[in-house]
Order: sequence, then C-alpha cells, then structure tokens
Amino acid sequence: MKLFVCVNQVPDTETRVKVAQDGKTIDRSEINLILNPYDEFAVEAALQIKDKTASEVTFVSVGGDSNKEVIRKALAMGGDKGMLIKSDAVGDSLTVASSIAAALKDTGADIIFFGKQSIDYDSAATGTMVAEMLGLPSATVVVKLDLDPGARKITCEREIEGGRETVELTLPCVITAQKGLNDPRYPSLKGIMAAKSKPIQEIAAGPVEAFTEVVAMRKPPAKQPGRILGSDKSAVPELVRLLHEEAKVI
Repeated sequence: MKLFVCVNQVPDTETRVKVAQDGKTIDRSEINLILNPYDEFAVEAALQIKDKTASEVTFVSVGGDSNKEVIRKALAMGGDKGMLIKSDAVGDSLTVASSIAAALKDTGADIIFFGKQSIDYDSAATGTMVAEMLGLPSATVVVKLDLDPGARKITCEREIEGGRETVELTLPCVITAQKGLNDPRYPSLKGIMAAKSKPIQEIAAGPVEAFTEVVAMRKPPAKQPGRILGSDKSAVPELVRLLHEEAKVI
C-alpha cells in the first residue's frame, strides 16, 4: 500500500508571535517552528498501518527549504521518504490543497492522511479540499480507524457534535486525524540518524491563484484590568448595566 502523510511547519505554541513590518504576515525571525501537532497523529496512524502491512509511507509538505525540517522529524519517527512541494509564496488553503492534489494525482496513493487542522490558521479545510479535487471519499476528525487491507476498506470513527459517527470508506481515500486517534511515538536515536539519509524528492509547485488575501494582521488588544463592583446583590444592577452598555454582551 502507498500511504502519504501531509505535514506542515507551524510556530511553536509557546512562541510569542509578532506581526512583521508589512502588517500582513508573521515575523518568523525569532520564532521556533515545529511539526504541526495534529499532523503527528496522522504520522502515527500511517506508521501503525506500515507496522502491520507491506506499506510505503511518504511525508509531503508544501513550502520552502525550512519545511524539510518537519519532513525529517516525521522520517525520524518512521516512514520511507519525503516529498517537498517547493513554494515560497504565501498561499491560502486552496493553493496548498491544489499543489498537494496535483503532486499526488498520479502516485497511486491508497490513503492520504492529514492532521484535522493546522494550528497557525486553523482553517481545517486542506484535507477535504484535496479529497474533492482528487474525487476521493474522506473522513474528517477521525479518532479511531480499522483497516481491512484485503477488502480495501477502512472503518473510521469520527467526532461530531454531541457524539461520534462511524463511516466506512473504500480505498483510495483521505483521512484527517484528530487528537485521541493514537499516541504518537517519539523519534529514536536510530530513527534520527536514519532520517538523515532518507530521500526527499523536491518538485516545484505549479502556479495556483489564491482566492483569499490577508489585508491586515494585528494582535488582539491588551486585556483590561478587572473591576470589583461589590460583594453582595446590590452590585447586580451595575454589573448588568456594564455588561449591556460597555461589554455589549447582553
């Protein structure tokens, strides 16, 4: 089986993000970039299948040369090779999905894994866009899966509002992984050393028109200090007034 896992490079969740001078992008000069946490569940899902079947796992990323770092991180966890779709353009979910779909169209992929979303823009759209572009069935926010290689079917349990839903997909398909699907393994020293020699294929991203544009980016306003209005029920009328006139939440 051919398994592809799409991985993204994102700012560390502990990073204090700054807006760049252009007012439209993030200043990346002083931030630590990591493998998107949700993608780790997708990586582990593919590796667990590889452990049980004769499968080849390829990690795919869209971006510049720095994205090789997250591919190497994934390769250190396991897998066979990487694919970097080179693009220095700042795109949206549609441009990223279009680049991935074009690159994987003729690869004979059996399952394409994504994390349910990327923690930088949180659009949670790329995986389903790729599925639509390739004409493949998909299951999102998957927390449990059971593969039947002989029947070429996979049963997925996915989170929905108020409960869980079980769906059955026929391969090839697209799956986006949610927290709780598994416990991602840590890269071993042997895996880290082996990852250095595993091949990363580089292909150029084709020209794709973005349908969205970042007009401005700014940090949220500083949190205002709290006020104590009283210690008994006499403070309730003033509290209601402030919630209505200042906070405008009622």
